Amino acid sequence: MNDAIAPIDTQLIKRVAYQVLSHFDKSYRWFTRITRGAQERFERGNWKETQLASKERITIYEQSLSDAVAEIYHLTEVRQKDDLFWQELKKTFAVQLEGHPQFELAETFYNSVIGRLFKHRRIENDMMFVLPSRCYLPGQDRHKVIHSFDTTTTVREMYESIFKIYRYNIPFENFERDLQNLEAALRARLNKEQLASVQAVEILKPTFFRGKAAYLIGRICMPDETLPFVIAMRRYNEPHMFVDALLTDRKDLSVIFGFARSYFMADTQNPAEVAAFLQELLPNKKHFELYMALGHYKHGKTVFYRNFLQHMDASDDKFEAAPGIRGLVMMVFHLPSYGVVFKIIKDEFAESKKITREHVKECYKLVKMSDRVGRMADTHEYVNFRFPLDRIEPELIEELKDTCASSLEFTESELIIKHMYIERKMTPLNLFLQEETDEEKITRALDELGLCIKQIAMANIFPGDMLHKNFGITRHGRVIFYDYDEICLMNERNFRALPKSDDPYAIDTLSVAPNDVFPEQFEHFIVGKRKFKDILKELHGDLMTPEYWHEVQRKCERGDVQHFTPYNPNMRFERVALPASGNETSNYSMLTFA
Repeated sequence: MNDAIAPIDTQLIKRVAYQVLSHFDKSYRWFTRITRGAQERFERGNWKETQLASKERITIYEQSLSDAVAEIYHLTEVRQKDDLFWQELKKTFAVQLEGHPQFELAETFYNSVIGRLFKHRRIENDMMFVLPSRCYLPGQDRHKVIHSFDTTTTVREMYESIFKIYRYNIPFENFERDLQNLEAALRARLNKEQLASVQAVEILKPTFFRGKAAYLIGRICMPDETLPFVIAMRRYNEPHMFVDALLTDRKDLSVIFGFARSYFMADTQNPAEVAAFLQELLPNKKHFELYMALGHYKHGKTVFYRNFLQHMDASDDKFEAAPGIRGLVMMVFHLPSYGVVFKIIKDEFAESKKITREHVKECYKLVKMSDRVGRMADTHEYVNFRFPLDRIEPELIEELKDTCASSLEFTESELIIKHMYIERKMTPLNLFLQEETDEEKITRALDELGLCIKQIAMANIFPGDMLHKNFGITRHGRVIFYDYDEICLMNERNFRALPKSDDPYAIDTLSVAPNDVFPEQFEHFIVGKRKFKDILKELHGDLMTPEYWHEVQRKCERGDVQHFTPYNPNMRFERVALPASGNETSNYSMLTFA
């Protein structure tokens, strides 16, 4: 006699699905509460609270996930449930998501729950949302996320109507000056024919807050083209704010949404529609990058994985070791046709690296929780990531076995990497300098290198290993740091003057403590060639003095929060003093769009 199939407990399935969604909703309310508080923190100039809020928002997901998993273990014997139970649970959860404004984020949360329950070993679409449950059509909720402004009036009146809607509980330093700057800037970017053809100006409803800046992000719609329309606002510690720039170049907007910057605080209940709008403005950005920029980094990982699977289906090249000098801590490889690198912690480190595997993980976590100030690449942690064996070069497989065997698991057709990081691909700076012949580009890159080190330090991070091979250069020419295994907080190092000796490399090792750093030695190892050393020293010679680092330490100890303008500084308005009565009339005010 055949064994009877146990009946599905539909009531239990509904309860579990309901609990997962309830924990997601609670998590999103928590996320929203912190995000919504960004405006008040900006208005009050509470920069330390701004940094703490950013860290808290990152931790929300893991805490909510742990609560949801604990609830499921309370409701049922997880290990006793067969595949049919989990398949039905997914279907029930998908039904509950009908009409949910954050359905795509809820699907990712569900995936995380299943991943935690099965230790990320059951990445199958019948059990979790490897593929989305529905196709989202951008634009269907567009009215919920944008304001449209009348362009049949004057440019001046259009700006005035914008600031009647976007209001802040802090006075402008000089509102009249700001309006004149905005008006003049728009007329400088668009000729009369373009102005006359403007059909609409659309701006996303949420203000995008980050650090000491706030952005209104929208677009100018014309019959033949659409341009970004971004009003960048700033405030210092004074009790006022000001308009810093009008940005209409996609390059500037792309840098603002760069992968080396902290996540925005932008309050919306329709993140899919906001991300879709941004994708139209930034077609070269990957969709997962935009979700991450909005603070939904976990969903960004989901979208990345889906994008990765699509790219694998559409390509046939093979994974190989990444170009550049091999690292002492990380094994790095890539797919030449794809824009990321994959980083695995090696099993053993060189003798010079007095660190542990857990220390490396903590360093990467520190960067995740810090203000990356546009100079430290965002990294994303994955476990049990699967690669098809027939797409991996044999030489890479052998090198991985030699260096990272404990992180590898092989099946008949796949390589499973138990733990790794994914990071945006850049050209290693040492390779750039080695191959570049344009002296101006070389000088600019070395200037960027010095600025990168300084800005990281001002964010309270000492980079540690500052060899130029640990920095990359983007297509926009920005230098970004991406090797974190020796980073620490600024107060964890003692910057000392080098003891005098005829030998510049000689140090009395008996008088050197483990945390001692000698900035005068930096010039000998940051870059190799004498020509490069001389350029770096001329541009940023203060980096090679302990006094510079002492001053940075003092600022970090005081809790000073720095702001580094993410767009071309030439786009910034001059803060010329103008009468602030509001009664003055711009010379342009009677020229209309039409």
